[in-house]
Amino acid sequence: MRPLQRFFTLLALLFLLAIAPMPVLAASSAAIRAYDDAEATTHNYSGQSLVKAEFAGVKLQGANFSGADLQGAVFNGSDLTRANLHGANLNNGITYLTNLTEANLSDAIFTSAMMLKSVFRNANVTGADFSFAVLDRTQVLQLCKTASGINPTTGVDTRESLGCPS
Repeated sequence: MRPLQRFFTLLALLFLLAIAPMPVLAASSAAIRAYDDAEATTHNYSGQSLVKAEFAGVKLQGANFSGADLQGAVFNGSDLTRANLHGANLNNGITYLTNLTEANLSDAIFTSAMMLKSVFRNANVTGADFSFAVLDRTQVLQLCKTASGINPTTGVDTRESLGCPS
């Protein structure tokens, strides 16, 4: 999908979300699991179901999230430096103000994720799928320098999902 097409598709989606009536759902503590530094004592979350988990301001340097189901999860102001998210699914997730420096994001799924103001310096994105994800333009351009591969689950080309220039 070309960058202009992607922009208008995203714009249309945001417009629909703004005008479409949506049911109000009450959040319950059972539906969302929040982690802070005191609770995030383990750094091995590989293969776990962490759907809608919240990690706010948590230091998770070198944490292992490989193969984890992180759909709808939130990383807000967290440090995931050198973390392993190989094959993780962060579909509809949020990584806001999150440090992903030197993280292994290979074969991960970030479809429709909100990833603004995050840092991806020297991150491995081989085979990652960023379709419809929202990233800062400067980060996209940086990721495009090393982006390659096709996601084994979605079959999407990494460079195409980022909207990298040809």
